[in-house]
Amino acid sequence: MLTLSKGLAGLAIAAVLASPAGAQNVITQKNISLALAQTIANAAIAQCRTLGYKTSVTVVDREGLPMVMLSDDGAGLNTREGSDRKAYTAAAFRQPSAAFVKRMHDNPESAGSIQYTRVLALAGGLPIKAGDDVIGAVGVSGTPGKDDVCSQAGIDKVADQLK
Repeated sequence: MLTLSKGLAGLAIAAVLASPAGAQNVITQKNISLALAQTIANAAIAQCRTLGYKTSVTVVDREGLPMVMLSDDGAGLNTREGSDRKAYTAAAFRQPSAAFVKRMHDNPESAGSIQYTRVLALAGGLPIKAGDDVIGAVGVSGTPGKDDVCSQAGIDKVADQLK
């Protein structure tokens, strides 16, 4: 009988520790993997090449930290910084960097956000979502008006893995 009581008490303790209440102060978040970031960056560069542009691409994680930065042969020097800042903007505001541009225009009282160091109010940065969770962002710089097209091509390449 004593062994049975000890066994039941052990199960009860294990159940309490394994319950969600036992882990209420732990946050689990989805984030982009290096392999996924590399695939997105390579697909974005490839799309830009088919359009005839030499660009830079940056993929950041959910916190805006760079995972991958690629600069095509002959890409302009400023494209590296541009792609990083566009990706950061999309990750930080959880929306396309073009939407950030619209927000600055439509809501002048939020214009101070443009002063953040890594924010760039230009199209070309897109959030990368797994379901409704933003797990990273991609930014492209170096095409006149086609940066979003290249960024989207990168995301489209891995769309089946983001569901």
